[in-house]
Amino acid sequence: MEDWDNATTLTEFVLVGFSRQPHVRAALFVLFLVMYTVTVAGNGLIVLLIAVDSHLHTPMYFFLSNLSFIDVCYVTTSVPQMLAHCFTDKAIIPRARCFAQMSIGLFLGVAECLLLAVMAYDRFVAICSPLHYSLIMSQKVCIVLAASLWLSSFLLTIVPFFSMQARLCGRNVVNHFTCEVQAVLKLACSDTHANGLSMLITSVFTLLLPFAFILLTYGRIGLAVLRIRSAEGRGKALSTCGSHLAVVGIFYGTALAGYLKPQAKTFTDQEKIVAVFYGVVTPMLNPLIYSLRNRDVKGALWRLVGRKVEK
Repeated sequence: MEDWDNATTLTEFVLVGFSRQPHVRAALFVLFLVMYTVTVAGNGLIVLLIAVDSHLHTPMYFFLSNLSFIDVCYVTTSVPQMLAHCFTDKAIIPRARCFAQMSIGLFLGVAECLLLAVMAYDRFVAICSPLHYSLIMSQKVCIVLAASLWLSSFLLTIVPFFSMQARLCGRNVVNHFTCEVQAVLKLACSDTHANGLSMLITSVFTLLLPFAFILLTYGRIGLAVLRIRSAEGRGKALSTCGSHLAVVGIFYGTALAGYLKPQAKTFTDQEKIVAVFYGVVTPMLNPLIYSLRNRDVKGALWRLVGRKVEK
């Protein structure tokens, strides 16, 4: 990103946001504040329950705690800033903070893509090889998988991000509510085809391949479930996958719509709405999906509440 650094006259960006009308901004402030509170509280509670309840010290919940941690970090990179900008006529963000927001957001987004694929593999082993599950998904293997996905996310996002070359020649108005790399790149006055191609190739490795792996994994799981003769056994097997499938559908549906499509010269309002879904709505829904559909999580919550009451 050397050319970006050479644009010394550009020290800040102006974020357009959603609307300039005060009543719309006030409504958006309340909406995003509620969503942010639910996201942080819900995901934070899941991390707490998994940490303190020994019944949840299993591979599935170890990876779920990683997912909740990612979601809290992801919304915190953008939503507090969005809330503050609801009360300003000109939302300004320094260039350094904008670049940091872009790189951290990309890093966390890719980490979630890879983590969802790892969680699919965990469900595959649990259903297709239940007798060898504890051996295959040992504590050491889980830690290695988690460390590998975090390292891979870094290599697939931070390194390519800082190797981008795009010259900014004065335009600093970003048609977005946050510093999103696709929106900022539209301000470049240099040829960005190479950057677009690089992002497309990276998206294949971070979106398409993990998504294809998840589809293949659940295809194998489906075949294994069909071999189960009892209806109770089938229901139990599918119940462990339902929450994960719901999260995968919401996250990948919006992410693929946002990144794997032809890029226009300007960032549209429709793209902003898609960004809200994968950047704000999905992290909020994840703890609701896992808590409402999961007896183990609800049981851990009641045990925690019971201990508090006894004390």
